[in-house]
Amino acid sequence: DEEWPEAEKAEKLARGAALKWASGVFYRPEKLEALGQYRSRERQRNSSIQSRLKSTVQSYLEGVSSGLEQLRSAAQEVQSVCQDLGAARWALLDSADRFQDLQQMRALVAEHVQLASVVQVLPQLFSVHEVFSHTLQLLHGQRLLEAHAELMMMEHLRDDILSQLHIRGLSSAQATVLSYFGGLQELNESLAKQLWDIVGSSLQLVREDPVLFVTAVRIIEREEKIDDTVLLEATFLPPGRPKGWRQKFYHVLQEAITGAHFHATHMDAEGPGLAKHLAALQKDIVSRLRVVKDLMVQCVPAHYNILSVCTATYHQALTSHLQDILREDLDKQALFLLLEWALHVYHSPEMMGHPDLLPEVDVSALGPLMSPELVDQTERKYVVKVKASVLEWMQRTLEVEFKEWFREEEPEMDHQGFFQSALPVIVMQMLNENIQVASLITDSLQQKVYNMALEELEAFLGRLREALVQCGKEHQKDRSVPKYYVSYLLAMLNNNLALSSSVSSLLPDAARREVPTSLQAALDRMQKKGCQLLLEELLLDLQPLCLQLPSRKWLSGSQLSSSMCEVIDKYAKDFSHLRKPLFTLLLMESELLVASQYLRALMQRKMVCKSEEERGQLCDRLLQDATQLRELFCGL
Repeated sequence: DEEWPEAEKAEKLARGAALKWASGVFYRPEKLEALGQYRSRERQRNSSIQSRLKSTVQSYLEGVSSGLEQLRSAAQEVQSVCQDLGAARWALLDSADRFQDLQQMRALVAEHVQLASVVQVLPQLFSVHEVFSHTLQLLHGQRLLEAHAELMMMEHLRDDILSQLHIRGLSSAQATVLSYFGGLQELNESLAKQLWDIVGSSLQLVREDPVLFVTAVRIIEREEKIDDTVLLEATFLPPGRPKGWRQKFYHVLQEAITGAHFHATHMDAEGPGLAKHLAALQKDIVSRLRVVKDLMVQCVPAHYNILSVCTATYHQALTSHLQDILREDLDKQALFLLLEWALHVYHSPEMMGHPDLLPEVDVSALGPLMSPELVDQTERKYVVKVKASVLEWMQRTLEVEFKEWFREEEPEMDHQGFFQSALPVIVMQMLNENIQVASLITDSLQQKVYNMALEELEAFLGRLREALVQCGKEHQKDRSVPKYYVSYLLAMLNNNLALSSSVSSLLPDAARREVPTSLQAALDRMQKKGCQLLLEELLLDLQPLCLQLPSRKWLSGSQLSSSMCEVIDKYAKDFSHLRKPLFTLLLMESELLVASQYLRALMQRKMVCKSEEERGQLCDRLLQDATQLRELFCGL
């Protein structure tokens, strides 16, 4: 029991399970009748289980016996092998001296192999210089494939010898071999020079003699395969390897493209000269890309992507070329041409979008010809140039306008009888044309020019106002100069109103545009100054009459008030040449001016009424003057 506690536990569990089963089956008396059947069935079941257990144990014991027998046999074999190895070890130790003799034999065999190899290549070695001369003749005769075949043979011979020397550690002998094959360097350089000359003129050769170009490409591909093989082996790198002639091919081709168009020492940067230059570039680039697409593509392997390479080269070269041009001090026409060409012409069907180039040529993935920063910088330069031109033009217009104020005739009138001059039309047409021209490039340039136009218009209004002040000073010195001073003031006010109404139409989306606050303030100042000068002129004519107020002559019923009304009526007729908003404003200002001057005259001078009759007469005169002036202004 102490050795097998699990057996005791298992027996207890089995008895418990049997008791539970029996209590479940025989819990009723009538079930006891089947006790014999249950006993017989359980006895058979136990016999079957015991038989299977005996069979399993017997099989296990037989397997253990077989395994032990195999282990015993293996141990005997291992012991036998150990004895044999020991015997072999002692035999090898006895033969050590004989192996020294074999080592010497091996060295002799290796030396014999080397000498045999040298004997085999001796005829080739002796003919090296002769082959060099023949190869050079082939190169001079442009028999490039034959020359390259002999060159490869000589290089293979040299590289094989150098490789053998490298493997055997005989580096001191390599210098002798390199010296002996020194002519290979000259042949390589001569062949390379001819190849790069061919590649440099490839766009012309593919039209005239494509065989020569194809030959050059075949030689380059041969060298690329040799480079790849040498780099894969990675045991010995022969001198001059890798040659990298395919990359050199691309480099020479790109240099040929850029050198043909973009390395000019001098170019006329003015508008007409630049236009011719850009037109020539456009025509030549399209023509050459068509040659690449139709002819050169067929002469090179597909993996060269020659059309994409040429397209990218032209694109990058143009980008640099435009940057070089923009470093010059260009006029506004040249700047406009560059922007238009880079942003519109370059991608149009007239150039890179030409039907003969599509769909193979696609510059959309190469980025913009001019970066957004460069475009913005160029637009700002253009705006500066346009601003200088606008300023000069406006100044000239102002000078002409100022001279016209002193003419001996009235300003022109429109069909409604309003005084005007050509100034608003000239100014707005000039600004509008510049804005419309800018809209042909980009919306941002249009906005920049629009902002510049508003700034210049504001500055122009300031100078125009100063010119009016100067004219007013001249008139104060001599009221006969200018002769039609009032008429030209009225024309300037109408012009100012025309400018104000025209500003909002400078851009297509005029409905959403409002006149900037600063510009509106300049327009208001201009209008205010014009009205002020007109009222000052009216005041000068009224002052002599106001000086007679009050007086006995005025009180006795003189024509003083009638004279004032005549002066006012005369100016009102002049004001009728103003457009309605200004006409109404000036009438109101004139009414205030007359009233203030009338009252000021009464307050500044004293008049003593000696009797009640005079006081009544004074009241009647004041009422009559007020009534007469009121009726006059109401009638106007």
